[in-house]
Amino acid sequence: MALRPHVPAFDFGGAPRVNLMPRAAIERRERGVLIRRWGWGLAATLLVVVLVGAGAFFLQMTAQDRLTAENARTNDLIGQIAALQPVREKLTLQSELADFRAQAMGTDLEWAGVLASIEGVLPEGIAFAEFSLTPGGLPQGDDPATEVGVQGTLVLTGAAPADIVELIRSIRSVPAVIDVDGWAQSFADEQYRYDLRIVIDQTVYTGAYAEEADR
Repeated sequence: MALRPHVPAFDFGGAPRVNLMPRAAIERRERGVLIRRWGWGLAATLLVVVLVGAGAFFLQMTAQDRLTAENARTNDLIGQIAALQPVREKLTLQSELADFRAQAMGTDLEWAGVLASIEGVLPEGIAFAEFSLTPGGLPQGDDPATEVGVQGTLVLTGAAPADIVELIRSIRSVPAVIDVDGWAQSFADEQYRYDLRIVIDQTVYTGAYAEEADR
């Protein structure tokens, strides 16, 4: 069977069409379509501008509200701090007074305890007649046993004579005593008198006021 070549079919039975509109009308219609497109584009642009402006205004108002709230909180805190100012001033004054008292009373000691420790090693029949002792300086180092705390003179008397060397050795055995030496020995009004120089370390300081200042 022989094949015939395909021949395209043409429709010759359709109704003829003729564009009878004038060229000016066609151009006017195209311009109208173009103007409408530009109008819609402009409207969309204006809408975007309005939305962006509204968003920016909202953000600005929100930021302003936050700023107002933070300013109010800051003013409230400043007011609270101002209200606490008298309390802080009193605490500062209290601390300064405690430091001043610690400095002024840094050499505080119990004289009765110091004298009792010396009196406890005196030979029988020997007693205090008088004493002239003064506190030393404020504590400066970490070891109060190496710093001078009290120094001065002691006057001892007794009805019977005593060996002044043994007397000095007895007083030197007191733990807080740094040094003691005989100054004079005399006899008057049936009493033997012994004048001694003595140096005592700072372990006899109470340190009570320094502890209060540290708290």
